[in-house]
Amino acid sequence: MTRVLQSEKRGPANGGKASSAVVFVHGYGADGSDLLGLADPLGPHMPNTVFYAPDAPERSAANPMGFQWFPIPWIDGSSEEQARAGLVAAAEDFNAFLDGILETEGLAPEALALVGFSQGTMLSLHVAPRRAAPVAAIVGFSGRLLAPELLEAETVSRPPVLLVHGDQDDVVPVASLPEAADALVAEGFETYSHISKGTAHGIAHDGLSLALSFLRDKLPS
Repeated sequence: MTRVLQSEKRGPANGGKASSAVVFVHGYGADGSDLLGLADPLGPHMPNTVFYAPDAPERSAANPMGFQWFPIPWIDGSSEEQARAGLVAAAEDFNAFLDGILETEGLAPEALALVGFSQGTMLSLHVAPRRAAPVAAIVGFSGRLLAPELLEAETVSRPPVLLVHGDQDDVVPVASLPEAADALVAEGFETYSHISKGTAHGIAHDGLSLALSFLRDKLPS
């Protein structure tokens, strides 16, 4: 049984019916509001887009004020089995949430994009390739591709992907970007990548600008 994700929503900026939707997928120990502020710089340039920012389904073991999509053993002491089970459960919850957005907004899958940060990138890169119909795009900041060895057998759809990472990231190593990109390209994904110079575990202006251009290009106008 899937868990219902609580979410904040913003837009469209033009006040009309949305022709596209962006879902922000937050990182470990954060919440939806942590990324919803990105709608402020993006919204004016994407006036027909509605933005969602759900909270993950579980309270974070490392930060009880925040949430987690699944446990991370080297942070919270959970087992690998718990982490895998948590990922499977979170993927089911997130898929149901995405299906609900499409139904509520009256949109097709190709009008939906995912923008993840850290653990949110990990979830997005896990879920989107396994959905029956491809979403419009995935933007992944400061994350990694989980279990790349499963990609060949489990990929169903291949949405275009933009990966962005800071070269000073001390939480998720920057080497995670080329590792993910190489695996995605090998499986036929249209993949772009960018390293933000002097950026730690966060989202810099240059990365956000690239994300905006990518989203505008891939989503319906």
